Amino acid sequence: MARETPYLQVAEALRARIEEGEWGIGDKLPSRAQLAAEYDIGQSVAQRAMELLIIEGLLEGRAGSGTYVRQPRLRQRMFRSRSAHSRVGGSFVATMAEKGRKGSYESRSSARLPAPEHIAARLAIKTGDMTVCTHYEYLLEGRPVQLGESWEPLALTDKTPVVLPEMGPFAGAGIVKRMRTVGVTVARAVEVPRPARATQAQANLLGISVGELVTIIERTYYDTEGRPVETADFTVPDRRWEIAYEVAVPHD
Repeated sequence: MARETPYLQVAEALRARIEEGEWGIGDKLPSRAQLAAEYDIGQSVAQRAMELLIIEGLLEGRAGSGTYVRQPRLRQRMFRSRSAHSRVGGSFVATMAEKGRKGSYESRSSARLPAPEHIAARLAIKTGDMTVCTHYEYLLEGRPVQLGESWEPLALTDKTPVVLPEMGPFAGAGIVKRMRTVGVTVARAVEVPRPARATQAQANLLGISVGELVTIIERTYYDTEGRPVETADFTVPDRRWEIAYEVAVPHD
């Protein structure tokens, strides 16, 4: 094995053996110790090689059992574009309808929730300032496939008909329309996708394994003065979705 990248060498060798059919879907791979002995490497190197193939979707780890060849991923493409910001759940429902599938979402809001430190920093408010927090579950044929958690400064909408995103005359209308009713113009959104591992709570809701690869999309809306008016995290299982950004091209 080349000294500079031994785990990549091992991963490539294992990938080739899977593609050649030495192990089929559902078959258990040798243990880290066995692979380490076979390839004359350390167990940590074998572990890194297997983790790479787990990320690629060729393998899956089962707690207390071992590592197995997994069913190939059937991933759908999730487009993030300007139109995706018009309605919180509506864009998901519309996208699924275009694919001939039934999408829906469920939500629950908590008003007057003190902002934790990291959310306060994203909203440019003080830790402990009151917020409205809304949790979303996006469903495909009745099964949760994505999660969302949205935070808004209560000071913007307190004692107005739009204080709760999913209740009142503008229920489900989305942040842009709701904020417009209280004199706030949403001008732009910033999204930052990050890889992460599913927590126990996320895994339970999404029907995936603890530690499985997910993408967290951190999205923050700003008004015309650059003030954050809403921030949210969306949890997207990597095995089900690939994320694509659609960028409008200006014409002179």
